[in-house]
Amino acid sequence: MGDHKEQPLRVGAAVRRRRRALELTLAAVAERSGLSVPFLSQIENDRARPSHRSLEKVADALRTTAVELLAAADPACSVDVVRGEGFGGDDPRTTGGTAGGTAGEAAGPEDAGEARTRTLVRGHHQMHATEFSGEYDAGREFQHRNDELMYVADGAVEVEAEGRAYRLGRGDTLYLTGGVRHRWRATEQGTRVVVVAVAEHIEATQDRAR
Repeated sequence: MGDHKEQPLRVGAAVRRRRRALELTLAAVAERSGLSVPFLSQIENDRARPSHRSLEKVADALRTTAVELLAAADPACSVDVVRGEGFGGDDPRTTGGTAGGTAGEAAGPEDAGEARTRTLVRGHHQMHATEFSGEYDAGREFQHRNDELMYVADGAVEVEAEGRAYRLGRGDTLYLTGGVRHRWRATEQGTRVVVVAVAEHIEATQDRAR
């Protein structure tokens, strides 16, 4: 009935499909991403669950986004409920500081002390939504194809966009037109941010002259 939280997320198959579609070897992805070949192999075989930062590195190497990889990995439902239980714990749709998979496997050094993310819209849809919490990497710059909305559920963030800094507190929102380069960071502990965006595969109609 659309509440399929018991189904495990298998991002490895999505990574492998994308890599093969681009006719890239694991070694080539490792060189582009800065991650090791063994770690990438574990990701593709679902023996390790990458942190959000590691998944972003893989996505950059594959010329896509972490959100798109997660969407491709999860089954789509016309009506879907994403439960709040397990956020920051063992929810398979949460990426964070520890690797999933079999016992005894450890994440790479890049996976320690990471921000945590939770996919709120699962599967291949026209819209994506992601919840972020914890320390987020302020040095990473984003430029998405389509429009997006950032909502601060708790805490505070600072966003840099088009040469200006915007300070947002709890309940504030920031709208970003597609193509705007930006970066952001949490400025308080316990910050939670929800980002809602039009999916990358959607060809948005643009008429900005009016």
